[in-house]
Amino acid sequence: MSKPLVEINNLNISFGGKRIVHDLELEVMSGETFALLGANGSGKTSTIRALLGIIRPESKSVMHVNGQTYSPEMSDILGYLPEERGLYTRSKVLDTMSYFGELKGMTRAEAKQLSLEYLKRVGLEDKANVKVKKLSGGQQQKVQLGVAIMNNPKLLILDEPTKGLDPVNRVLLMDIVNELREKGTAIIYITHLMEEVERIADRLIIIRDGRRVAYGSVEDIKREHNAKTIEEVFVDLYKEAAA
Repeated sequence: MSKPLVEINNLNISFGGKRIVHDLELEVMSGETFALLGANGSGKTSTIRALLGIIRPESKSVMHVNGQTYSPEMSDILGYLPEERGLYTRSKVLDTMSYFGELKGMTRAEAKQLSLEYLKRVGLEDKANVKVKKLSGGQQQKVQLGVAIMNNPKLLILDEPTKGLDPVNRVLLMDIVNELREKGTAIIYITHLMEEVERIADRLIIIRDGRRVAYGSVEDIKREHNAKTIEEVFVDLYKEAAA
């Protein structure tokens, strides 16, 4: 059996003396799309930030990416689309994408060529020399995704990736995600749209108040909870907490 690309064991995170993630465990395999689900404030973003070394968990927590603790030197295997977007809005689209490609170790020529190919794929080839700030929110989102995937990462983390996209472009994005998975990329997918989970996820975790309350394949979890959809499972688990 292949080794997980991402391993999280005994993850505990506290802020101001209050624990917000409790003994969390999960694994993500190469070539799978793993959905990380939970209501706002459940601990999803904190878990990702701890995995990437942005925040420090409690001392006994164990987190590995590709068999080791993540460090900035491993950025060439990572693609990350955070919920808070970050593009240089005064720069031209092609210049912005090429710059990030060079940061990921590509030559300028390689970065430019890959950027142009991606822009053509997503219907933005005519925007290559337009400043980012002139793009719509959905167009900026597609550019940001291109930056995240242009190094063919081993691990791709997508936090609300379809926010601001119309239905046609949402399908396009999910098709791109599926192509990466087929090439062996491990994908952590964070979303509030359960129909997206049904469409692309292989396995998932549902976090409530920083604790794991469901974990496994999409079909196994629906069967375990006698539910027709993941949305039904999600709502029922949160109703239990409210009761």
